[in-house]
Amino acid sequence: MQDSFEKYLPWFILKEIPFLGNAIYTRLIDRFQSPEVILTASEAELGSVEKISTKIIHGIIHHKIYVDKAKIELEQIFKNNIKIVTIMDSFYPVLLKQIPDPPLLLTYYGTLDSESPCVSIIGSRTATSYGLSTAENLSFKLSLKGFQIVSGLARGIDAMAHKGALRAKGKTIAVLGSGLKKIYPKENESLFHEIAESGTVFSEFKVDADPMPGHFPVRNRIIAGLSCGSIIVEAARRSGSLITARLAAEYNREVFAVPGSIKSRNSEGTHSLLKQGAKLVETEIDIIDELYHFIHKKNVAPVSSENQEVNRYLNDLKDRPRILNFLEPYPVHIDIIIEKSGMKSSDVASQLLDLELEGLVNRHSGNCYSISEDYH
Repeated sequence: MQDSFEKYLPWFILKEIPFLGNAIYTRLIDRFQSPEVILTASEAELGSVEKISTKIIHGIIHHKIYVDKAKIELEQIFKNNIKIVTIMDSFYPVLLKQIPDPPLLLTYYGTLDSESPCVSIIGSRTATSYGLSTAENLSFKLSLKGFQIVSGLARGIDAMAHKGALRAKGKTIAVLGSGLKKIYPKENESLFHEIAESGTVFSEFKVDADPMPGHFPVRNRIIAGLSCGSIIVEAARRSGSLITARLAAEYNREVFAVPGSIKSRNSEGTHSLLKQGAKLVETEIDIIDELYHFIHKKNVAPVSSENQEVNRYLNDLKDRPRILNFLEPYPVHIDIIIEKSGMKSSDVASQLLDLELEGLVNRHSGNCYSISEDYH
């Protein structure tokens, strides 16, 4: 443990130095090749680094005043069995290393998979049932194809993206806007631990860092940077997900958007992305067609028994009542279904219940129903 502590201490000392951001930190590493050499560099040597300020140079020259704070943080990490990956490690995510300001180190729980390609699925925290089911369905099917699903552990679209991957027995990566010991939101604590068991939970922040508003745009660059493509399922016109989409485009990664209702505010942002050239997503095939070169056959997961069960129901649909013809991806009130189908209300209610139990129909508040994503 002592060797590991001494190995990582210089990295954490540099993180304590005021005004030293990732862009300058990256230039310093490129110039000096290690944090130990940076900390012993002369003022003149440090001054040769492009755009470095005198305040940062002063902080590095007098870095000993930050050693105790760095030790306290590192002790917390070791105490909580948290792992560390630095940009000098061979298992640091390759695509993330290519962005202009990659995190020089990340703390994480779980395991790192440096071979399987990543796609991010993100969107509104106050998503519609259509958005939630779409996010889970896309995640489930892309996981079966060997993609790791990246998202931010937020409520709404993010949570369903993680759950879809877990349902497929695939791998998912959560990137936090807080420290690893400050799980946010609290309602996703069990999801946090489930992801950590089979995938990865990353944080760039101190172990006990609170989920401050300014952390999330910073976190979003990691989500975009890890991914060969970012899929925005639902996003309002002013949404953090649009920041991730913009960053993905700047990093020359693919940007995908799922269309929604023209009457839904949750789709204003995604429709704006489509107007700007994002690729429209109707099914997972639209994503795979663009990212097929990232898929390796060895990463393709076998079809789960759960998915086989869904397929069995789908194959039996030809024998189902024609009530399915009157359902849509958006919720429809039962009175409208009764009117359009011409069936007795008792028969409609009975058949809707059967289909709901089989997972082919979703029930919503107000006695409304929609077709499940698995039906399409």
